[in-house]
Amino acid sequence: MFAFQAALCYTHGMEISGVSLTADQAEAAALIEEWFLHWNTQIFVLCGYAGTGKTFLVDYVVRALGLIPGKSAMFVAPTGKAASVLIRAGVPASTVHSLIYTREEDIEVDENGEVISERFLRFVKKEKIDSDIRLIVLDETSMVSDDTLRDLLSYGVKCLCCGDPAQLPPVRGSNSLLTMPVVTLREIVRQERDNPIVRLAEKVRCGGLPRFGKEGDVAVISRREFTQEVRERVFEQADQIIVGTNKTRAAVNREVRALHGIVDCPLPCEGEKLVCTLNDWSKTLDERGDFHLVNGIIGTCSNVREQLDGLGLLDFTPDFLPDAVEGLPFDTGIFTRGQYFHGYGDKACLLTNGILVHEGNLAMLRRFKVRREDAVCRFEFAYAVTCHKAQGSEYDSVVVLDESGCFENAREWLYTAVTRAKKKLVLVR
Repeated sequence: MFAFQAALCYTHGMEISGVSLTADQAEAAALIEEWFLHWNTQIFVLCGYAGTGKTFLVDYVVRALGLIPGKSAMFVAPTGKAASVLIRAGVPASTVHSLIYTREEDIEVDENGEVISERFLRFVKKEKIDSDIRLIVLDETSMVSDDTLRDLLSYGVKCLCCGDPAQLPPVRGSNSLLTMPVVTLREIVRQERDNPIVRLAEKVRCGGLPRFGKEGDVAVISRREFTQEVRERVFEQADQIIVGTNKTRAAVNREVRALHGIVDCPLPCEGEKLVCTLNDWSKTLDERGDFHLVNGIIGTCSNVREQLDGLGLLDFTPDFLPDAVEGLPFDTGIFTRGQYFHGYGDKACLLTNGILVHEGNLAMLRRFKVRREDAVCRFEFAYAVTCHKAQGSEYDSVVVLDESGCFENAREWLYTAVTRAKKKLVLVR
């Protein structure tokens, strides 16, 4: 049996079928298989620090058990961004919501079919999920609410819950699962041992302070060294800038826009980088409906045009999907006056009936019946984002402005920020 081989051979990092596992990966593999085949408990909690090969291990064990990713084994994550990380690693994945919920809109109409009451969106738990699913793998477990986790477990399918316990906890609520792991991967895998990002993350996790200097593609520099010339160079090269506070985020976004020659245009210009700051589960981003326009989704905008009443329209392309979502109404207030004009849940009227009339020198749109309404989206510039917004994402090249001192959980903040980088990191302290 697989578990027997794992127990005898993997403990010493031996290789089976051309795949080498570390000692703690071997122990975890044996325990996961034993749990899946023989234990009565529904949940198995697997923790893994940066560089320990958690995603690789889970994918490997799933296949060794004879399960098929995307069919008998479903990989899910709490956000579209987190799911996209798995997809880019070659693992078919979707969001938790798309697996266990359906979206319903309640609209009251009159005898003529006209809408006479506000519509609202709600998520309804599915009565059942695909009977072929034997295992659900939940990644980034710490970001999943207790209510959603309860709904996920209600189907009786075994759940392998994975996450990094050294990262930041959820902004709202709590999730205690990662404090009770069955096993925790600590040993850095062979291919990551020489990765300076992983070594730096390990040092931070253990309470150490990053040393100033350069090692490979990791540079730790002081704020005094971070001159205007250096700022311009590293900001231009970064895929993502990560900061701690909203004040710093706003300042850096203005600075980067100026570097791009955008000074007197408050609204987003063609191709600018934006982040969604408001959950809108009514707007799907792909044809299958796996991904939604929710808080933290980053992408680029196009075809931006300003409307009346503090509204604009834009097309938005998430950075992990090929196609744009067209004609999204968005709140222009945050760009033009520094605060949102429309409240949470406000609707933008999209008219099919109307007539343009002239009263004196003013052209006015006289409205008749509203045929459809659409929730107002919220976007902000995303050249720089806070560490909390970046959680669950990965970027090739990252610049971190260390503001960990602003937070009680400073070590977790810095560890999370550092581990967003895959290949290149500049840390400014």
